[in-house]
Amino acid sequence: MKVSQKQASSALHKLIFIVCSISFMAFIAACSTIDTSGKPASGEPKLKVTTTIGMITDVVQQIGGDHVAVTGLMKPGVDPHLYKASQGDIQKLDNADVIFYNGLHLEGKMGEIFEKMAKKKTTVAVSEKIDRSKLRSGAEMDSEFDPHIWFDVRHWMQAAESIRDTLIKKDPAHSEDYRKNAEAYLKQLDVLHKEVAEQIKSIPEQSRVLVTAHDAFGYFGDAYGVKVMGLQGMSTASEAGTKDVTDLRDFLVKNKIKAVFIESSVPRKAIDAVIQGAKEKGHELTIGGELFSDAMGEAGTPEGTYLGMVRHNVNTIVKALK
Repeated sequence: MKVSQKQASSALHKLIFIVCSISFMAFIAACSTIDTSGKPASGEPKLKVTTTIGMITDVVQQIGGDHVAVTGLMKPGVDPHLYKASQGDIQKLDNADVIFYNGLHLEGKMGEIFEKMAKKKTTVAVSEKIDRSKLRSGAEMDSEFDPHIWFDVRHWMQAAESIRDTLIKKDPAHSEDYRKNAEAYLKQLDVLHKEVAEQIKSIPEQSRVLVTAHDAFGYFGDAYGVKVMGLQGMSTASEAGTKDVTDLRDFLVKNKIKAVFIESSVPRKAIDAVIQGAKEKGHELTIGGELFSDAMGEAGTPEGTYLGMVRHNVNTIVKALK
């Protein structure tokens, strides 16, 4: 079939039009990624940060803002005392520009990993700048100090400062943003500290007894005037024996304590044994509610942030004991 000169010319014009259109669209797309300063608006590489527990993940997100990409290893409900790093976790740590962990042997099974990572990249224990004289003994878990520092909001403010200083040192180009974000967040933490102290004061002094599955709330008790009793030791790696259950039961019965609390990251079997034992002694114990101890709530919920987690715990404790 023969093609006329007119048809050939028309086809050529169509082809030229299509090519020009595609080129123009590509140009527009390229322009859309450029801001007025001539730098890529969305292509700027973020500082890659890997964290362990959710509380640290949240603080890094609050202070780092849009300049960091944060990967948290431990999800809601995960117990850091027993956590074992997977091969995937090792890869996430290896890919990070900065690693933040709690320290004080909280992530006990990962200690050697952090030591190795520290030889080749910025690896920071957020507890390192806290005055050791203000830390509780960790003798119960064969550690020098109790690692549950986030339950004293003032300690956690120092952890936030360590995170801020590390981000500034690692990424000085965005130091002003890190300072502003940290300043705003520290103000929120200061308000939270005062709020917690005020709420706990609303509980009659003789009723300020917090009984949980494991002894994670010692800093909380010291900071806000609450007697704390944990059925297990500071680490969930220890197990509650029959005598522990009996002794705790007898204390609760004698002092007419009406509520005990379960934890989101700790099995409730031992606490249920205490409740049953008290019942056999003619004393009714209730579950005062579920507290977040070593892990936060689900992402997207108030309890999935440090501020929301602390407020949930305090509201739950006050409601049960007031």
